[in-house]
Amino acid sequence: MGHKAKGEKIRVTINEVAKKANVSKTTVSRYLNGKYEYMSEETKELLGTVIAQLGYRPSNLARSLKAKNSGVIGCTIADIGSPFSSIVLKGISDYCKQLGYNVLFANIGNDSMNEIESIQSLLDNKVDGLIINTTGKNDDYLLSLKNEGIKIVLTDRSLSKPNLLDTVATNNYEATFDLVKYLYEQGYKRVAFFTQDMTVISSRYQRHKGFNDAMRKFFNMDGDLTTYVVELDDPQNTDDHLKEFVSVSKGEPAAIFTVNGVTLLTVLHGMQRLNIEISPQLGICGFDDWGWASLIPPGITTLTQESYECGVQSAKLLIERIKEPGEFEPKYIELPAQLVKRGSTDPKAINGGG
Repeated sequence: MGHKAKGEKIRVTINEVAKKANVSKTTVSRYLNGKYEYMSEETKELLGTVIAQLGYRPSNLARSLKAKNSGVIGCTIADIGSPFSSIVLKGISDYCKQLGYNVLFANIGNDSMNEIESIQSLLDNKVDGLIINTTGKNDDYLLSLKNEGIKIVLTDRSLSKPNLLDTVATNNYEATFDLVKYLYEQGYKRVAFFTQDMTVISSRYQRHKGFNDAMRKFFNMDGDLTTYVVELDDPQNTDDHLKEFVSVSKGEPAAIFTVNGVTLLTVLHGMQRLNIEISPQLGICGFDDWGWASLIPPGITTLTQESYECGVQSAKLLIERIKEPGEFEPKYIELPAQLVKRGSTDPKAINGGG
């Protein structure tokens, strides 16, 4: 009974791909993640051929999706530990529930291989479409799913190349550019950009581009010189960056911009350890308003994202796509972040330590 029934597909594993190509599983993973730095062109071509031959992605998935709608949406979140992400998920769930859809959800833990495995698991459950808050490391894989006819909407984070997949995100570039302009108008002479790793997270590098362009225009400075990448699990790293920025500011009024709420909290902890206070000489602001920003004297200036609306709009767009089969131009929907001005970027409000 070695043959298989017509239309049946035996699931192919990474192990089988590695064995046929005579490479390690790690090499296959790197290929799937688009990490070709340590890979010869021959190996890259070989893996592409082997994956196509073996049909590593079960090719009957797209057909089963089209055959009958299940009333279930698949959703992956890169890191549910972020308050932003959990509110996005609530927006997705609430909107889907209103329209009679259930949501199957997977927390990825910022792991790119987990992202692929979770998406495949969701597709095995015959979801009607996917809402992906991506790790940023699987662009080619997500595009291959789209090419199979699977409906995908990216939420909050886009692909490195724009306009290839439906996306709902914040106006990261404009919001950051405008905030740096505001800091210039407040009389600050130098601005730092504190961020987590931004090599693959689109929202972070879009914010950094807005920062760099505004630094050139308003301060006539190279923003890269005051860009600091913090390691969340290494307090000394944050402390060293803070000390360096305070040093290069030479007593002139300076401000810190943080790329997101997690980074803001990390920097505030560092300032506390070093006994650096928010003062007319050092302001602070950043993306994400998680409630506590208004409680820390003198109040932290933030760019408030429409997290819930991001989830709602992502679900709305995906359900529209599910109900309208056929080809379409990908949409890129940007939601405006709101600048909430507080005392932390107002030298007059915090003069004298008030």
